[in-house]
Amino acid sequence: MNKTVSQDDLLIEGDRPLYVAHKRVYPQSVRGTFRTIKWRLMVVCLGIYYLLPFVRWHRGLGAPDQAVLLDLPNRRFYFFFIELWPQELYYFTGLLVLAAMALFLMNALGGRIWCGYLCPQTAWTDLFYAVERWVEGDRRERLRAAARPTTMGRAAKRVLKHAIWLMIAWWTGGAWVLYFADAQTLVRDLATFQAPAIGYIWIGILTASTYLLAGYMREQVCVYMCPWPRIQAALTDEWALNVTYKYDRGEQRCSLKKSFDLRARGERVGDCIDCNQCAAVCPTGIDIRNGAQLGCIQCGLCIDACDAVMKKVERKTRLIGYDNDINIRRRMDGKSELFKPVRPRTIVYASLIAVVCAVMLHALLSRTLLDLSVLHDRNPVAVKLSDGSIRNGYTVRLLNKRGFDRVVAIDIDGPPEASVHVVGVDSVTVDRPMIVLARDTTTELRVLVTAPVDDKSERSVPVRFRVTDIGLGEVASATDHFVLP
Repeated sequence: MNKTVSQDDLLIEGDRPLYVAHKRVYPQSVRGTFRTIKWRLMVVCLGIYYLLPFVRWHRGLGAPDQAVLLDLPNRRFYFFFIELWPQELYYFTGLLVLAAMALFLMNALGGRIWCGYLCPQTAWTDLFYAVERWVEGDRRERLRAAARPTTMGRAAKRVLKHAIWLMIAWWTGGAWVLYFADAQTLVRDLATFQAPAIGYIWIGILTASTYLLAGYMREQVCVYMCPWPRIQAALTDEWALNVTYKYDRGEQRCSLKKSFDLRARGERVGDCIDCNQCAAVCPTGIDIRNGAQLGCIQCGLCIDACDAVMKKVERKTRLIGYDNDINIRRRMDGKSELFKPVRPRTIVYASLIAVVCAVMLHALLSRTLLDLSVLHDRNPVAVKLSDGSIRNGYTVRLLNKRGFDRVVAIDIDGPPEASVHVVGVDSVTVDRPMIVLARDTTTELRVLVTAPVDDKSERSVPVRFRVTDIGLGEVASATDHFVLP
């Protein structure tokens, strides 16, 4: 039997392209429920990003008053009333776990709704598209302009568009660096060219990346660069709601005029009139009627476009909607739709989110603002004095996380009749040294513990260091060992 060989079959594998050639996408503007949701979320998210560095939060004399600040020189992270130190890096780990679980939960409920509504790439691309439509016109105007030779008017519009894009990208990069220094001061220094060179460098890098990703690469970031579409495919299940063309109702497709004729003859005709509006508004240029695709970001704009057409032709809306194949098969079998937002997968994700939130909240509310760590000397481990007693040396670090100085007393619980001495510090009482801790600093001390021993003394005895704030009564402790030579 003869087999037809296509031209692609004749190509040597090495001659085939590695990826599909890029086709410029000209998405059409659309109005509707999901477009409104996207606009509002974009305004809220970008408003927070751009304006949050200028929000003030009073923390006391000498402390930064910027509400959200990542102070790298002083190794602090400030978030309104919360101040985190490098030793509390586990809070960031908890936030990453929360972000991952929230992303998994969103995927289990509504597919790639993160991509369609909250992803930074989507938000800035939407903003750049809005500027492009405002300057150059909607889909039809841009398609006609692209097919014609460049004119002076079109060139001027293009220059204006790119100028606005660069301004948005520049402010995006500038807003990012404001989270790492006092925003008001840094803006003034940047404007007067007195800011550090690293600030200008990072603004330039972030300006270029925003301009390229949102202005040129756009849907290619979602299709080729972002790993989430490939990861979420392994995390989803058959009950997740995705933007779906309901082919059980839409097929067989035909034009509106032809559908009237076919229905008059008693033939079955679907609601889809093949207007291609769903494909025209898609920001990634796909046709949702072809089924689930990697390029679909679940933004719902095709739903708005299809609903608008269905209203005009006086047919039921939501021919495209958030649905799944299970419900399509149930409708084809004459059964009612069935949705399961609460199922083992979503319960597990929600439970993990609740547990992590509870643990982080408990740790935050119960954390102490006075911390202590002890490190025993290694060489020598212990020293025998002339009177027969044994001395052990320790390096003690005290953390005062409050915004004011305070006096603390050092006590030990360990070997019988042991005494403690802080090198270089005079104390009123010999057995209980008093130390002044500067505000918001780490203080390192050299501490010597001396205890008499006899033949019955153990080779190693636990020793507990305890630090007590004289004024507030806060206590911090750490345990080590007192050893014999």
